Amino acid sequence: MGRERRIQIGGSGRTTGLAQFNSPVAINHPYTAQRILYPAPWKPDGLDSDMPTIAFLANLSTAEHKRRWDLLNEHAGDGINVIVADPATSPGELIEALKDADAAIPWLASLPLEIAEQLPKLKLVQLLTAGYDSVDVVGLQRLGISVANNGGSNAISVSEHALTLMLSVYRRMMEAWSNTVDGKWRASVDQLPVRSEINGKTVGIIGFGNIGRQVARRLSGFDCEVLYHDVVELMPGRDQELGAQSVGFDRLLRVSDIVTVHVPLNSSTRGMMGAREFGLMKNTAIFINTCRGPVHNEADLINALQDGEIAGTGLDVLEQEPTDPANPLLSMPTAIVTPHWAGGTGEGNERAVVFALSNLERLVENRKLLSVVDPKSIF
Repeated sequence: MGRERRIQIGGSGRTTGLAQFNSPVAINHPYTAQRILYPAPWKPDGLDSDMPTIAFLANLSTAEHKRRWDLLNEHAGDGINVIVADPATSPGELIEALKDADAAIPWLASLPLEIAEQLPKLKLVQLLTAGYDSVDVVGLQRLGISVANNGGSNAISVSEHALTLMLSVYRRMMEAWSNTVDGKWRASVDQLPVRSEINGKTVGIIGFGNIGRQVARRLSGFDCEVLYHDVVELMPGRDQELGAQSVGFDRLLRVSDIVTVHVPLNSSTRGMMGAREFGLMKNTAIFINTCRGPVHNEADLINALQDGEIAGTGLDVLEQEPTDPANPLLSMPTAIVTPHWAGGTGEGNERAVVFALSNLERLVENRKLLSVVDPKSIF
């Protein structure tokens, strides 16, 4: 038999009464802020004030949001109050729903400063993603609220996707698939340029953080020469351990057969791959981006492909998402585009949720938080 729980609906103070639940249940109600509170014992305000409270900002009507909500409830211990609120609700209702939260997890959502400044208990905005461009890190810090990313929880997922794109572009995988589906089999494919192996190629990794290092680790099995460029200096010996060599940015672009970017989006990385950079690359090289779309200038990338300055591209991110169906990249035989889902594996999602809950535990115990975003890093 499940534990006894009372579920408070919205900010009205109405309850469904005492019931038995084996798992958290979402209740539809007139208020758009859904609130699911547990565990027992129930207090008049719906929460056990002696327990930390974590708020998940998401719309549970979508499967992707619901999967993460289920993971959060699966891994949250009995000593945590867990609530969920739809970020699209009115500011007043959202403030009421989040008033007891010590930490907030916005999923594909932001937490506006005008809301955050009305939440005196809130001390942590914990992201489930590596990127932090969806929230105002500087503004939240001024309010005394730390922002932490996912601590590399999706690094394996994204690195595997990056390699998938490399292989797919090199082997002209989408063209082969299209010809097979269209019943042409190899008739058209045999007319394609010679397909390539990754083996023995020089791969340049821009951004050697959690994801960049996982890419290097996976490339070791392909006998590649791995170069990297990062503005942050690694611990001594870490690059040799991964078989990678640090080089200057321009040199990396000039000598690499594959250039893959793994940087956060900030003022210094926005548009870092543009006409000049694509012009430095070999005309046989390919460009991979699985971090953030605005890191590359899309018009310049399209021109580089059309003019033969580079040979191909594999993208999980675009400047505008969802992109216009008329985007030339979607019809280019030398481009493969996926819908910003490199990090969304079941294993990666679970690691991110477990990491988020561990950071909440650190917050409650006044220990140092992990993966806190330095506001200086966004400039």
